[in-house]
Amino acid sequence: MKRRSTRSIVSRANGLNVKPWIGQLPRWLPKTTRAAGAERNNVSGRRHGLKNRSDRAASISSENGDPPGPGVVADYEVTNHVHDLLDKLQSDVSPEQIRRVQAACQCGARAHAGQTRLSGEPYITHPVAVASILADFHMDGDTIVAAILHDVLEDTDCTSDDLERQFGPVVTKLVEGVTKLDQVRFASRQEANAESFRKMLLAMARDIRVILIKLADRLHNMRTLAAKDHASTRRIAMETLEIYAPIAQRLGMSLVKAELQDIGLRVLYPNRYRVIASCISGVMGMRREAMQKIDKAILQRLGDEDIPARVVSRIKSPWSIYTKMKTQHKSFKEVMDLFGFRIVTDTVPHCYQALGAVHALFKPMDGRFRDFIAIPKANGYQSLHTVLFGPFGAPIEIQIRTEEMDQVAERGIAAHWVYKTDGSQPNSAQARAHEWISSLASREATTDSAIEFIENVKVDLFPDEVYVFTPRGDILALPRNSTALDFAYAVHTDVGAHAVTARVDGQISSLRTCLQSGQNIEIVTAPSAQPTPEWLGFVVSGKARTAIRNYLKRLQHEDAVQFGHRMLDRELIIRSVSLDTIPTDALEGYLDEHHYQRLEELLADIALGQH
Repeated sequence: MKRRSTRSIVSRANGLNVKPWIGQLPRWLPKTTRAAGAERNNVSGRRHGLKNRSDRAASISSENGDPPGPGVVADYEVTNHVHDLLDKLQSDVSPEQIRRVQAACQCGARAHAGQTRLSGEPYITHPVAVASILADFHMDGDTIVAAILHDVLEDTDCTSDDLERQFGPVVTKLVEGVTKLDQVRFASRQEANAESFRKMLLAMARDIRVILIKLADRLHNMRTLAAKDHASTRRIAMETLEIYAPIAQRLGMSLVKAELQDIGLRVLYPNRYRVIASCISGVMGMRREAMQKIDKAILQRLGDEDIPARVVSRIKSPWSIYTKMKTQHKSFKEVMDLFGFRIVTDTVPHCYQALGAVHALFKPMDGRFRDFIAIPKANGYQSLHTVLFGPFGAPIEIQIRTEEMDQVAERGIAAHWVYKTDGSQPNSAQARAHEWISSLASREATTDSAIEFIENVKVDLFPDEVYVFTPRGDILALPRNSTALDFAYAVHTDVGAHAVTARVDGQISSLRTCLQSGQNIEIVTAPSAQPTPEWLGFVVSGKARTAIRNYLKRLQHEDAVQFGHRMLDRELIIRSVSLDTIPTDALEGYLDEHHYQRLEELLADIALGQH
């Protein structure tokens, strides 16, 4: 493709008053020199990837439009990064937005002047790369601008007022949402990570674009981990697998999730990754001809039935294969369903016609059909899934969906910006994501600590779910291993708080009953019923756990002590002892060991489910 200059892009801006230095931007991006700038660039950076930083004030804007002075030289690697970003944006944003992106690059370059990553690259290459990732998802201009500037409030002398003056309140709020508050100190690293996670989710609740920038930021950092030390790479990879990849999954962004997981596997278990990748390469070579024949046969069958479609062959990712080997205790050779095909057509009726066509072509496996078009996943994912007996009996996974469903499957909530939809459909990716995110704020308000909050939310990030029906025929998605009581709280907090028993497919069942997809659930309530600490022992959803804890915390201290006393007595009776028969020195020793000054404190914690 012929390279289009930045000037030529701006010149098509229909008469916009573009300053000369904006048009010249890529030729004047700053880079630390080894001479004049060497002495002043020895201040340590405050963030990951920074080796040094100029101590001059980084101006957010140019008053006179002059190009940078001494210590700033042309950097063609940075120029290429900016050109690539602008090329991606031409078909998605207006000329006015192109101008704003260029201005953001200029401001970011000035603000980060003198800063480099651990790799030695100018630091500005990182935010531009983050913006480029978001451009691949066809994000709007404000998001791209905020991505370019996402580190300036933390790593430079630029202020929110500076940002708002030049780029407006929307970009400023996005940058503030992404910015980490490194000045805050916590008692432990676990608490610090949990608090950072809580702030991220609450910022995400205000504007979903915050988490999209954060995910792109993490993805680029994962791609460039090689410059970091071994301990840092492992810590970042573990955090990515535990938090960021599940968030990407919850938002339906399978492309981002898959890459984060594969890089995480490569960092944490390099030998295992190499072995699996080598096995995949070998199998691909052996089965390429068979894959091509299946591809041709499917296309032929679809053509015979006048179903417009394209067929995409795929192989499971290293991470997907690794987790299957680990959870099912299988060797690579024992993992049969390595390959699959995706059929993408134009309409929902054609999806079901294509399903019938492939079932006529290859015999389907019993019990392996899932209809996620009629019952979408919680993240908005829609597709028909089936597994067929292929040639030589090898199983073949088939996914069938429309073009729009395919975009949602790969981009998740980011597909909203591709199709410019308003998210009003209840099953849309953005509607479901916003529904989940909006529940975070209310849950956070009833949680005492960041650590407790993150543990509750992690349950919701778990990808496996069950789908059950309410008495009115509505579908609820719950985490795997959810109980009837989890269902009650999912319907409404008051229903859960007063639940007595459940009817599962018409049969009276305990609130502890684990639910299976497709079941019809009804909850029986009583005004006198109330949550008990024992409920915390079997509910799994974050919403249920938070609501139960919140109720128990409202108990009067005296009631909690009495309740805890009765609970402890019941447990001790099972062991043929009582509280009165426990030696005083043994009881006092136990209280000291667990940091209780009085027995009443222990009893209250038992009642509240905290001991």
